[in-house]
Amino acid sequence: QVQLVESGGGLVQAGGSLRLSCKASGRTFSTYVMGWFRQAPGKEREFVAAILSGGSTNYADSMKGRFTISRDNAKNTIYLQMNSLKPEDTAAYYCAADALLSRVSSLRADYWGQGTQVTVSS
Repeated sequence: QVQLVESGGGLVQAGGSLRLSCKASGRTFSTYVMGWFRQAPGKEREFVAAILSGGSTNYADSMKGRFTISRDNAKNTIYLQMNSLKPEDTAAYYCAADALLSRVSSLRADYWGQGTQVTVSS
């Protein structure tokens, strides 16, 4: 069982930056594929980025260049550094964990956090 708690969301002006964190419980954190997702009002949840246990990363095409996913296995935590934020990045951001990248990238991960809200003002 894995429990995930996101933090770091908030209100930021367009062009600004935020770093989201997702802390996981459990002693097997380092073995999981971890991912970030977002869901804007009235839209479906979408994949943002994933990071494998060894640190390899995978991004949605639209997120490449502005968003960076990272992990600190010693702290059971993953991060999402978001730069050059735009109003269209406004969404609830969620982290998730699963043993398989295919399940994470297709939004079928076993474990999900409750989300943290990011609002980008114009």
